[in-house]
Amino acid sequence: MTAIGAATAAAAAIVLTALLISGPATSPNPEADPARAAPTAPTTPTERALNTPAKPTTAKTVAGQALPESRPVSLEVPSINVHTGEIIELGLQPDRALEVPEDAETAGWYEKSPTPGERGPAIIAGHVDYNHVPGVFYRLHQLVVGAQATVHRADGTEAVFTVYRVDRYPKSGFPTEKVYGNTDEPELRLITCGGEFNRASGQYRDNIVAYAKLTGAFHRQ
Repeated sequence: MTAIGAATAAAAAIVLTALLISGPATSPNPEADPARAAPTAPTTPTERALNTPAKPTTAKTVAGQALPESRPVSLEVPSINVHTGEIIELGLQPDRALEVPEDAETAGWYEKSPTPGERGPAIIAGHVDYNHVPGVFYRLHQLVVGAQATVHRADGTEAVFTVYRVDRYPKSGFPTEKVYGNTDEPELRLITCGGEFNRASGQYRDNIVAYAKLTGAFHRQ
């Protein structure tokens, strides 16, 4: 999958930013109340498996060098305790609204975006919370520049991305081209909701977007 064109990205982003990512009305995210400490995400069997000693790896590529197409299998962002299970594919519904994960802990890759490691911005989205359960990206707003995110791919490659900015945008003024527009190098976008929680609508007013660039890749032996 090559990088999505600006027109395709724009069409997807319009519906994405309108609906991403909130479930039934829940307690506000700590982004709306900085004094509130974020709880540690619950330990799952998948997380325990990912925390077992890793097999040796061999160098595969260097920063900026694109990888061939291969769908994402799971995501790790250790600094904010993200260790996902299997990443699902997200498409568009008949009304062109982006499909969203059906539970709090699942992350989804937008199937019309490049696969992580290909040239262009790969899009992975998840809930900040859902049905009173902290979501997979509950602490995304705490991510800092220099943090690493590793995407495990179906071909056995681990694509390592380094965060270079984290922004919060109002959904009413989402910078579509900046987030979804083509890039010269392989990049990653992690997206969830944030900001003030609107109890009347049951949605957050903003989106949190983390931007990262491919800085290395490895293949497990």
